[in-house]
Order: sequence, then structure tokens, then C-alpha cells
Amino acid sequence: MSRGLAAGLVVLDCEGLARTVRREAYLRAVIEEAAAARTPVAVSAVTLVEAMYPKIDRAALRWTVSRLVVVPVSQEIAAVASDLLAQASRHGHEHALDALVCATALSRPGHPTIYTSDPSDMRLLVGTRATVVPLH
Repeated sequence: MSRGLAAGLVVLDCEGLARTVRREAYLRAVIEEAAAARTPVAVSAVTLVEAMYPKIDRAALRWTVSRLVVVPVSQEIAAVASDLLAQASRHGHEHALDALVCATALSRPGHPTIYTSDPSDMRLLVGTRATVVPLH
């Protein structure tokens, strides 16, 4: 896969979802490539809440989300997110959403790929357990 997609889940953070809603060419191509490889593209349920800013096109958001896997925040995912924060010596709400996105990525078999606007924090949380792709 030419965009660095590994065998496993593809996860979008809030910025990745917002850019997908705006139908940016790069992320459209990522999603098309993932579909061709039968690799699921997912978002955490908390990302949907984070993405609800006043200027987002809600109809486009609903359409986009209907084509993604929305992973609910289970007790297991919350526990993994807490462990990731502890291992990275991070805490607080400013890191909690990133940790939940990372835990979502790690919740399925395979080596996940995370598309994010915050690659340094995501790499700190997941280490080598996921491929982190920065959004420019």
C-alpha cells in the first residue's frame, strides 16, 4: 500500500475526520486505498464529539461517518487509554482524547495506522505499536 497503510485498522483523529468531511484529496485517496485493500477506516466515538465544531457541515459529517467504523469507548478501551497515559507520564483532559484515539487503534488485531495532526503526542503514546502518519 503506497501511503504507508499497514495490515490493520486505519484510524483518523479529529483533524483527519474534519479533512475527510471537507473531502480533501489526500484523505479521500487514503480511504479509497484502504477500501481497495479491505482495511477498515475507523474513528473513536469521542472523535465524533470532538469534531462537532460550529462551522462543520453536519450533513457531510453524517455522510462521512456512515462510511467509517465508529468504535465505541468500552471499559477495555478506556483502560488501555489509561495505561498509555501512565506509560507516557501524561495525564489530564488535554491528553485523554489522544489516548482514546490510540487505544481505539490498538483495539483490533494487526498493526494500525493513525492519521493525525499531532504526531509527536501520538508516537509518545503508541511507540512502535502503530504507524503514525502526520497530516500536513
